Amino acid sequence: MRKTQPLEFSLFTIAVPLFSVLLLWIIYWVEIRFHVNLTYLGVQPQSLIGLRGIVFSPFIHGSIDHLYSNSIPLLVLLIALLYFYKPIALKVILWGAFLTGLLTWLIADKGSVHIGASGIVYLLSSFLFFKGIWSKHYRLIALSLIVVFLYGSLIWGLLPGEEGISWEGHLSGFLSGIVFAFIYKKSAIPTISYAWEKPSYNEHEDEFMKHFDENGNFVPSSELYKEEEQVEAEASEESKNLSTTHTTDFKWSSDQTFQDKNK
Repeated sequence: MRKTQPLEFSLFTIAVPLFSVLLLWIIYWVEIRFHVNLTYLGVQPQSLIGLRGIVFSPFIHGSIDHLYSNSIPLLVLLIALLYFYKPIALKVILWGAFLTGLLTWLIADKGSVHIGASGIVYLLSSFLFFKGIWSKHYRLIALSLIVVFLYGSLIWGLLPGEEGISWEGHLSGFLSGIVFAFIYKKSAIPTISYAWEKPSYNEHEDEFMKHFDENGNFVPSSELYKEEEQVEAEASEESKNLSTTHTTDFKWSSDQTFQDKNK
């Protein structure tokens, strides 16, 4: 009865987030294993060479705790994004990450270095929340509430606090999420169309509605099809009788015509 299936879980929905998080761990393992420090590839505010951090900074983490704290929310939020907003997911991730890094480069203190995927976590949290609220779709609103329930405490990361925590990156991700939620405000889950919503719908032809009588009582399939068979048998018998009557009349008419010729 459905016209479209807007939400469909596939291997792609979970494979991409898993691969993304795994890539972060591989990069960190390479740093530890080969004693490489990639921090210099982070966002360096108001420095021309620091612009490269817009691309590289989300993949670099300063400690195992830093990496772990970003991995789980990143995995969950990416799965949600790909499941509910698959057509625009790539645009949100790529352009959102770019805008997050650029804003961080603009507003953070010169001389600092900003690394980690926490800006992307804030980007996805903000986008999923505001997009769901503005869409006015019950499933997406429910997703917004889940995001608030799971990651509502992230709001405290938007304010200057603990030293070494890039609140500028968090704020940039949060603002970027709002921007893209507004840009794709009209992009929502396609409306599911059912047969009973169409003007041409006839409830007497609906297989489901046939199981209920005029009083709303349920009619089992055995009785329903038994009654239909009886109706069909009666109709067939009536048709047979009409055919017999017509044949008889024809013969009488022929006889009558024969008698008239003898006269």
